[in-house]
Amino acid sequence: MALAAAFRTCPDTGFKIHLPAEKLIKWNAVAAVVFFLIGGIFGLLVALTRWPEVHLLPADLFYMALTAHGTLILVVWIIFFEVAILYFTSTVLLNNRLATPWLAWVGFWLMMVGTLVASYVIVIGEASVMFTSYVPMQAHPLFYLGLILFAVGALLAVCVFFGTLVIAKSERTYEGSLPLVTYGALVAAIIAVYTIASGAIILVPTWLWSMGYIGFIDPIMYKVVWWGFGHSSQQINVSAHIAVWYAIAAILFGAKPLSEKVSRSAFLLYILFLQIASAHHLLVEPGVSSEFKIWNTSYAMYLAVLGSMIHGLTVPGAIEAAQRKRGFNKGLFEWLRKAPWGNPVFSGMFLSLIFFGFLGGITGVTMGIEQVNLIIHNTIYVPGHFHGTVATGTTLAFMALSYWLVPTLFRRELFLPGLAKWQPYIFGFGMAGVALFLMGAGTLGVPRRHWDIAFNDATLDYAFSGAAQMLMALNGVSAVFGAVGGLIYVVVMVGTILVGKPKAAPAAKPAAAAAPPAGAGTVAHAGSAGTMAVPGTFVLVMIFFAVFALYYYVNWKYLAEIWMLN
Repeated sequence: MALAAAFRTCPDTGFKIHLPAEKLIKWNAVAAVVFFLIGGIFGLLVALTRWPEVHLLPADLFYMALTAHGTLILVVWIIFFEVAILYFTSTVLLNNRLATPWLAWVGFWLMMVGTLVASYVIVIGEASVMFTSYVPMQAHPLFYLGLILFAVGALLAVCVFFGTLVIAKSERTYEGSLPLVTYGALVAAIIAVYTIASGAIILVPTWLWSMGYIGFIDPIMYKVVWWGFGHSSQQINVSAHIAVWYAIAAILFGAKPLSEKVSRSAFLLYILFLQIASAHHLLVEPGVSSEFKIWNTSYAMYLAVLGSMIHGLTVPGAIEAAQRKRGFNKGLFEWLRKAPWGNPVFSGMFLSLIFFGFLGGITGVTMGIEQVNLIIHNTIYVPGHFHGTVATGTTLAFMALSYWLVPTLFRRELFLPGLAKWQPYIFGFGMAGVALFLMGAGTLGVPRRHWDIAFNDATLDYAFSGAAQMLMALNGVSAVFGAVGGLIYVVVMVGTILVGKPKAAPAAKPAAAAAPPAGAGTVAHAGSAGTMAVPGTFVLVMIFFAVFALYYYVNWKYLAEIWMLN
């Protein structure tokens, strides 16, 4: 009886929800949204400072804001939300109970305390070392301690997730293979173990160094190990947000992947090959061999890229197959035109897919080539690429899932639904503009970390071209739009939780009609679409390849034109 009382049945989906897990999902998701708001504010300050005509902050406050933005957005907001996803996919989707909820709460509070400690040190100006925190720059010891506490808490959450999957298997709460969405979350968790281990290997000695117990840390070795944490943490994001794509496709359309075995193989490629792409941050380091650089960023990385391309085909392909089964068969794109573009769950997910592929994926592969990297390394092109992957890819996908998950868990109607339907477009296109304009300015040589591209206080005068300054101004305008979109998201989420209209209990259904909706059943079970008749998706893929080839050629052409400068 006590065990049965620990569950409730969701009237919308038919899922059996473990109440301790539900509480943890809520707390992690709320924490994520709060830190997203704070980190986003710092990001807007950074963008307004980099806008030459505005140039808002002085140097010390700029580097403080830049450090806070990178830490809170690239690490804190995303990992809190990913923990919520891990608990959701291992309990709700599997009709399962959470392993050791008490340990999950220990992990949550370690993450929270670590975040608050690191954030405090950053805000008081004792840790303005930016996200990368390269030595020999040194922060206050509490900054490193905060990150270590956060990492330990995240590792505990991952262990709870693994334990929950063991319970599901032993108690047979699901049939056959793990659902693909849970499988994708499992891949993210496996990558998280590698990522956190890399962080511990380098942050613990750096913490001791900051207190004077270690005399020297080699800067090159620091970079090699640190990027095993810094870059791989973004690969957790990739696996998690692709799992979200599959989940939303199933929830909204009852869609199944074109071939589940192929999709699982694509996730497996991430485990085997995605982390070594961390080497593309080291392509100009003199102490790292060319053989290491070329192997890791070319031949081996392409296998991870293959995984992303498979997902880029099968997710929209699954939606097209489901839509065509519903009768949307006219021409190549009726299935896409008749999709629910006014639903932020769908629009956020599909914009995430498009922007991540075109802005993040194409540029990531191109900048991972040793020769081409020479013209963009350490320019503002790099954060432009980050915004193409994290802001328009991961963040949009997590926002999209929130619009379904929060009303479902909190049993409340979405707050300001008319405004919510525009939010993915405002945020998505704002952040896409940030990515494009930063990459354009970086191509023209604008530096990545300098607070004043006008160099007003420099001894020697230097002026970037008018085009570069215009691109930085457009970046500022885009950041304002993106910030408005981000603020709308926070208002909708907080409003839904605090003042959203409680959902009415659904009317009782006859036993024969009591089955959960098709989407709920699909997301929680394995299976393939059983068709490859998705001509519209194949056309979209061909457009992607054409853009990829053109962009690849343009970068090599640009490299050839400046080669004489060597």
